Amino acid sequence: MKKKCLSMIILAATLGGPANAEQAPAAADVLKKSITYHDPDDLWNRARFRLEIRETRPDGGERHTRIQFDSSQNAFEILTQREGRVIEGLLADDECVQTLDGSLEFSDEEREKFRLTCERLQWIRNYYTYLWGLPMKLRDPGTRIDPQATAAEYQEQPVWSLRVTYDEAVGSDTWYFYFDKQTFALVGYRFYHNEADNDGEYILLEGEVEDAGLKIPARRSWYTHAENRHLGDDILTAIEISHP
Repeated sequence: MKKKCLSMIILAATLGGPANAEQAPAAADVLKKSITYHDPDDLWNRARFRLEIRETRPDGGERHTRIQFDSSQNAFEILTQREGRVIEGLLADDECVQTLDGSLEFSDEEREKFRLTCERLQWIRNYYTYLWGLPMKLRDPGTRIDPQATAAEYQEQPVWSLRVTYDEAVGSDTWYFYFDKQTFALVGYRFYHNEADNDGEYILLEGEVEDAGLKIPARRSWYTHAENRHLGDDILTAIEISHP
């Protein structure tokens, strides 16, 4: 009996651990399978999109946003209803146009209050297309993904975790993305400005909106790490895809 047990220990050590130990996959494999789940026909990079989004905050604040974009044509449009005003913006190649209640004329106070600058509009484009385009956007240039996925638990769910940083010109935060171990669907993510300080936020994803085979999380809820404070929800109420 002792010889048999010793043989099993030696065999387990030779194989790198117990026979039922879970082998973590390469990060590239996890990302590939997740993109296959969410966007099997690569529509995100080829089609034209229209998204209707309701954004709510714990204090009762709410705004409605419509974005339209075509990544292949480098075109982006946004319409936001906020505080009883209608704000629109257009980016297309070198063109940048913004209106307030349909007018190209607005005061300096209005410009400052509603942040009506081309730099801000470019930031908004990057923000919306990045977050609603995950996990596909993790293939963008400047993205650094640690080679190996790790087994983790996110909101009591076993997941594969990918650690992501960015080239300096792209971003300075550290991100962790979490994927269902069976379907490889993206189930949540978090980011830190300085991980040692436990700053930044974590994001929960709930439900899916599907069109033409593309699956996008329907609800995104934001929380702070330090206080576990709820910051708000972004809810995708409609999506329309025009095929290339």
